This record gives sequence, structure tokens and C-alpha cells, in this order.
Amino acid sequence: MNQTESAANRNIQINDPFWSEYIRLVREVMVPYQWEALNDRIEGAEPSHAIRNFKIAAGREEGEFYGMVFQDSDVAKWLEAAAYLLETKRDPALEEIADGVIELIAEAQRGDGYINTYFMLKEPGREWSDLAECHELYCAGHLIEAATAYFRATGKRKLLEAVSRFADYIDTVFGTDPGKLQGYDGHQEIELALVKLHQATGNEKYLRMSSYFLGQRGRKPHYFEEEWEKRGRTLHFPQLSMVHDHSYSQSHLPVREQDTAEGHAVRLVYMCTAMADIAAATQDAGMLEACRKLWDNIVSKRMYITGGIGSMEQGESFTADYDLPGDLAYAETCASVGLIFFARRMLQLHRSSKYADVIERALYNTVISGMSLDGTRFFYVNPLEVYPEVLGRNKNYNHVKAERQGWFSCACCPPNVARLLASLGEYIYSVQGDTVYAELYIGGRVETVVAGQPVVIEQHSRYASEGRVCFEVTAQQPVTFTLALRLPDWCDAVEVAAGGTSRRITSGDDDGYIRLTREWQSGDTVELAFAMPVKRMKGHPLIRQTFSKIALQRGPFVYCLEEADNGKRLYQLRLSEESEFTLSEESGFPEGVKTLAADGTRLTPAGSWDGELYRSDSSWTREQVRLTFIPYFAWANRGVGEMSVWVGEEAKK
Repeated sequence: MNQTESAANRNIQINDPFWSEYIRLVREVMVPYQWEALNDRIEGAEPSHAIRNFKIAAGREEGEFYGMVFQDSDVAKWLEAAAYLLETKRDPALEEIADGVIELIAEAQRGDGYINTYFMLKEPGREWSDLAECHELYCAGHLIEAATAYFRATGKRKLLEAVSRFADYIDTVFGTDPGKLQGYDGHQEIELALVKLHQATGNEKYLRMSSYFLGQRGRKPHYFEEEWEKRGRTLHFPQLSMVHDHSYSQSHLPVREQDTAEGHAVRLVYMCTAMADIAAATQDAGMLEACRKLWDNIVSKRMYITGGIGSMEQGESFTADYDLPGDLAYAETCASVGLIFFARRMLQLHRSSKYADVIERALYNTVISGMSLDGTRFFYVNPLEVYPEVLGRNKNYNHVKAERQGWFSCACCPPNVARLLASLGEYIYSVQGDTVYAELYIGGRVETVVAGQPVVIEQHSRYASEGRVCFEVTAQQPVTFTLALRLPDWCDAVEVAAGGTSRRITSGDDDGYIRLTREWQSGDTVELAFAMPVKRMKGHPLIRQTFSKIALQRGPFVYCLEEADNGKRLYQLRLSEESEFTLSEESGFPEGVKTLAADGTRLTPAGSWDGELYRSDSSWTREQVRLTFIPYFAWANRGVGEMSVWVGEEAKK
């Protein structure tokens, strides 16, 4: 196994026609907006109370805890996003706010190191009594992630020292030694966070703790049932069966024995991320094999074409192989963020472009669908089909929204999007020995070291709109290394121009990369022109919900029909196999992003159906119409209306 290093966030500056606007939104809109939301200053939005909970715990204010049992994690994820922004660009005002939050957290911390405002304010003395439901270690993990990011960004140790004391206290509570709790959290997160704490501090104890929590999962007798009996069979979330539905929390089997994606989607991919971390840190081939089995099941049988995962609202969960309903999809934004975390770790362990392909699919579609184009409204759920007339009436669709929300009572998704986009630079390149891998084609500048020499690579990208990318290398002296360029899974051919020659390439190496090895000198360039035809994508024959339908994809973008362009009753529309596509740009969408238009057919009933629900003599008229498709991420920015990714296809006449 090979551990790959990604370029540090501080060494990358993004300057990209598509992504720079998102980074600006995170810095100028999302993070400030979310700070206001955490302080309950957004009119009409769900109250958060998250900052006030810490103020009460610190003794600055009086009052009671309010919010979800995991409300603290919203503050931690906001702080982590702020840290990534500070790492790439100094911002004294943001740093001052973040320092104030850290001071507040430190004041709230108990003398023994414990930090959790729910139990400190609402149920003191009942700490660690309901691990199945109450997210204590989950909240601890997010705080640890924030601390390691802030330390890396600023060099300030206050929060890092606070979470280290917290982790040391956790180590006294959990373990296999007599008198310790032999449990683990219902929502995985502490496991991956402890690996980051190990990396930040060099303390091997934190790595062992992460391995312990993974290793305890799935053991018999079942810990969640034991603690449930011990606390008198009380439940925090009676509407869910977190105690007895062991697959919900991936505790039905030891992690090494799990080979299908079960239960709550976010928990599963967070667990897999930690498993991959441990496999890398300990050279554990068995753990890596378990990761591969779960990865293969997710992406080959349980993932939406948009990179969304989790097809059922109940439990925010996976269901069965090939069960991918578009209209009932849950596809939580956080789940796609977690899938990207998992994919990145797998890419570090096993060099294959297929992992970066999934990062790209989830990033360009579901993740940015989770926020409005102005950065102030958010989706928790990302369906692939919406019919507003049933929303609010058919309870099966209670989780589906036709427009993004200002905030949520369970507000995990907005800060998760913010922290991912704020750290986007870390996903563009990775370095292994004398090879620089270009994983994502996002414009900007990276400073790195390859083959022992400092190198600067500037990427000029029109990838999202035209499929064109140019790399320019700057080196203090000639240096021999390999530039490995990912050939995306959607691309059948690319023109590569380098060193005065040009060639057309239709496939990469066995791992999906095009490798250019040479002695590089300052000013050397590589130009790429990826073929970007509109592709008619079909689902696996066992996906019953998409059978005989197609979805359109161009480049990294999946497309959809929206009522704003095509009128109501999208289910009546058909796209002919013969249709050709016209590309254009529409106002209101990001610059360079193309919309698609093609000739199609609308099927409408012939004759009157007044008073009849079913008929045997019905027929359809075919009206020729012009269909317009927009990138899926941009839907629901023009008011409430129908939407569908999949459309019926008509055979050639």
C-alpha cells in the first residue's frame, strides 16, 4: 500500500472560472451567513442556539440548552471551515471571531476535559449513558477536526490543547481494561478525527484509540442493548430504532466483515473514511480489503448518477442493491460530502482514477446542489425528481423540498458544504514520490515538492465549460518527474499537446492516468482538450426506476428538466434517440456553464377524460416540443416547480 500526500491547503490558490465563485461565496456569504445563523440572527430561519448553548455552559449567560443533541457539531464545522479559509488567505476579522469562539469553548470545558453542552446543561451526570443515540463522541470528533485544522492554519494551540485534554479524558473512559466502557458512538466521526489528532500531535495513543472504536463495533453482546437496559430502557429518539436496528449504525457486524453498504449513509461513509485512514497508518491489508468491498458495493450498486447516496428517508439510509428511486431519494448532502472523504482516502491508498471520478461526480452535482447559487439557502435532501403537487400531502415525500431552506433544526449540511469547499484545494493534486497527480481540473496555482525539488504548477482551466486545461510548470532548475493526468470516466478522447507535439489519447494507463515523464523546465506547458459530447446515460437494467429512461451528462455535469423551461407534467416528455443537442448559456447560471436543448415530444391524451379515472380506448397525441436541460446543481433557483433527471426515450422511427 502506498500513502499519497495531498498538497497542503495553504500551498494552493484557486483561480477558476467556475470554482472561484464558490470559494468567494463560502468566504463572503456562506461562512458569515452561517455565523449569523449560529447566533440566531437570520429572520425566518430555524433557530440554532448553538453559540448561546456554549455561552450558557461557560457561565456567560443564563438559560437552558436548546436544539438537537448534536447541536455543538454545527459550531465545530463552522470553525473548521473558517480555519481552511484562514489557511489560504489571512482574514484578521474572521480570525478574531474564530479566536473568540475558541475562547468560549475553552471556558465551557470542564476541568476533566469534557465538552458537550447538551449533557453539561440538560443531563449532567448522564454522560456516556446513551452512546447509541446521543452523539457525544460524534460532537467530540467534529471539535477535534476543527482544532487540527485551526492549528494547521494559524499555529495557535489553544483549541488543539483543549481537544487533546478531551481526548485524553475519553481514553480514561473507554477501552478494554477493567472498569472502562467497552462502547463506541452511534454516529461515527471520532474515529477519523482521532487520526487527524494523531497527525497533528504525533501522539500514537490517538491512533490506538481510533483503532479501538472501529474494532469494538459489531461485537457481541451488543453494547447499545446493554446500555439501554442499564439506563432503564429509555430512548432519546423513540421514532427511530437506533438501539436495536444494528445495521442502522453499522454495528450489525465487525467492520472487517461488512461487505454491503447498510444503514445511515453518512455514518457508513464516515466509518469507511476512518477505516481507510487506519489501513494507511498501520499497513493493515485486511482493513483495506474491507474498505474495497464497501466501496464497490456503494458505487456499483447503491449510488445515484448524481453521486448521491442513501435512497430511503427512514433512517437516512441505504436500502438494497439497485434500489434507487429518484422521487423518494434522500441523497443527503452530508452523505455526498462523506463519500468524497472516503474516496480521497481510497485514492491515497490505491492509485486509481475511479476514486477521483466519484469525487468529481459528487462534487459537481449533489454537493453544490446542496446550496443555492447565492450561497444563502440549502438542501438537506437532493431528490432526482420532484412533483410539488404531492409535497405536503403524501407523507412519503415529507423529506422532499421543492426549494432550499434558510436553515434547519438539524443543520449538519450547510457547514459540511462550507468546510468541504473551503478545503477544496486539498483535493486537486496529490504527490507520490516523483509523480504529481492531477485529480481535479480546477484552475489555480500550487507550490509543491517533487523529486526533492520545489515546483510550481499553474493550471488554467476552462474544464467545466469547454473541457480545456493548460498546465504551466515553473522550477528553479530542470527537474525530472511525472505529471499524471486523470482521464475522466465521462471522456472518450483527449488531445494532449506537450513538448511541441500533439496526440489523441483514448485511454489512460491501467489506473486511468495519462503519464507525462520528462525533464521539466520553467515555462514548459501541457494543454488538454477533453472531448465533451452530450452523453445519454442509462441505468443498470436492475434499476427498475430508470429502466427505458435516460439522463444527460456533459463533462462532469448531470442535467435535468425543470418546469421553468419545459412547463408542467414533465413525465409526459420524451426525448428521441435521433435528437441532436444545442448548447447555450443562460443568464442567472454560473458563467460558462452550458444548458442543453433538443427536439422532443410531449404525449397528451386524445379526447376528454372528464369523470373517468381509467379507460380502455385511450390514445395519445404527440406534440413536437423543444426540451431544455439545465445542470442538476442549478435546479430550484427560479422558484418552485417540477424537476426530473431521468426522461423517457423514444426509439428511432
